[in-house]
Amino acid sequence: MKSTFLKCVLLLALCSGAASAGSDDEALVIIKDFKFIPQEITLEAGQTLRWENREKRQYHSVWFQAMGEAEPEDYLFPEDSYERSFDRPGVYPYRCGPHPEMTGTVTVVE
Repeated sequence: MKSTFLKCVLLLALCSGAASAGSDDEALVIIKDFKFIPQEITLEAGQTLRWENREKRQYHSVWFQAMGEAEPEDYLFPEDSYERSFDRPGVYPYRCGPHPEMTGTVTVVE
């Protein structure tokens, strides 16, 4: 029983680390299987987030359309990456231009 409890606590700790990144952690979203993984991530203000396309053949984009930005002209092909810093607290939804069903959210806290 004690072993099962410890495994559950460890699993919860690992899962919460994947969805949130502190200022000392590398903030990373993987693009794979037509998904942003994790789909929701929390950063501290001033932190930089990196998206990496780990698909075998498919290109994607990271588009902050709700912020009024134009669709990116440069796609992320396999093994490409994109970085963006977030200086202000807020909630920033984004999506993939070519695949609108792919969505994600960056939440920035103080």
